[in-house]
Amino acid sequence: MTSHVGRLYALALALVVLFATWVAIATRPWVAHTATADPRVAALVAREQRLRQESIAVRRLVQHRWAVYRVRVRQRQGQIAAARQAAAAAPPPVRIVNLPPLTVTRTS
Repeated sequence: MTSHVGRLYALALALVVLFATWVAIATRPWVAHTATADPRVAALVAREQRLRQESIAVRRLVQHRWAVYRVRVRQRQGQIAAARQAAAAAPPPVRIVNLPPLTVTRTS
């Protein structure tokens, strides 16, 4: 081959064939995907499902507790506001003091 264009086409075709065979080998079509299941993998899957169910239950519990907390905080804030209004509306108490008359006797 004396043509440079022919050499470039041959190189490109060789690279395409190389990558195509690489992909074909990497997929390993001769290995059966239904091999015997590893008991460790099955245990991990079961644990994952159990943890997901547990996390859902915990999330529900936390959401319920937060809802109860928000209701109680609103009630308490209402009580505080009512107490402040009652304190602001009532006049301050007046003290009446009855003291005996002041008598000073000095002898010098």
